[in-house]
Amino acid sequence: MEYEIKSLGKFKYVEEGVGEPLILLHGLFGALSNFKDLFDYFKTTHRVIIPMLPLYDLSLLDTSVSGLQKHVAKFIEAMNLEKFHLLGNSLGGHIALVYTLKHQERVHTLTLTGSSGLFENGMGETYPKRGDYEFIKHKTALTFYDPAVATQELVDEVYEIVQNRIKALKIIALAKSAIRHNLGQELNDINSPTCLIWGKNDTITPPLVAEAFKKLLLHSELHWIDKCGHAPMMEVPTTFNEILGKFLSEHKLPA
Repeated sequence: MEYEIKSLGKFKYVEEGVGEPLILLHGLFGALSNFKDLFDYFKTTHRVIIPMLPLYDLSLLDTSVSGLQKHVAKFIEAMNLEKFHLLGNSLGGHIALVYTLKHQERVHTLTLTGSSGLFENGMGETYPKRGDYEFIKHKTALTFYDPAVATQELVDEVYEIVQNRIKALKIIALAKSAIRHNLGQELNDINSPTCLIWGKNDTITPPLVAEAFKKLLLHSELHWIDKCGHAPMMEVPTTFNEILGKFLSEHKLPA
């Protein structure tokens, strides 16, 4: 994904397009490339913004869902974004939920795909198994219905991350934080229209998680994508973009 990385103070982000702002939050092993098809599709209709989350740059104390949410909140303030659409995948969905609970007046719509926040078969304490390439390859492939989506380039990216001891510790800290930070008691408070887009074959946040979100988020709609795992916007981008495009067109910002 060859796009210009912009800076604003300590914040780094990618931004293209004009129109209603659409903010995208990536997951624990996420990268800008995870949103390539979504970004290219919606930059023709929206102002698409992807903040680069400091997964490995915060102090160990702040390496948590709450710490990342605070970073996103400060980024949004710095960008002077008053009302926008917010989308998160996996850990990014969890951050989006916490942000929405604190700043409902700003979040016009919320979209979650493979989000943590209720339950997930996390990468867990043993995930960053340093030095074991086949283990990393297997774990990365589990993200998708079709293991072929876990390209060598993608596996190499994850492998390189977990070879760094500090990064591996921070991955564990974030995974533990996501498990501890359960939002089940709070989700009824969210009033923003919410679109749940879920892979029927997601093994990390299984279908029962999507159904629980649908029950707890009072203004939500749930869309299933068959033969699809934990990252629908990567694995089945055409269908994902059609669902999201229809949802956003039905919930435009007031003029």
